[in-house]
Amino acid sequence: MLPARFAPILFALLLSGMMSCIVSGIATLRVTGLDGFVTAWMAAWSFSWPVAFPTVLVVAPMVRRMVARMVRQPSEG
Repeated sequence: MLPARFAPILFALLLSGMMSCIVSGIATLRVTGLDGFVTAWMAAWSFSWPVAFPTVLVVAPMVRRMVARMVRQPSEG
């Protein structure tokens, strides 16, 4: 188990990996069809994940602040 201080980094790693996998798969399938799909998909994913990971690290805190301003906070007491 990792120490809790690594939770934001692990979150960004997993989220960026899953999202870039799904999005690159859909985009690749749309462009290539099934012919050579898996090879093209893995090539696209291997390029997109290193971009997605630092992007999530930078963007996630900003999005959390934006969401906090858009939702009503529960009242105390």
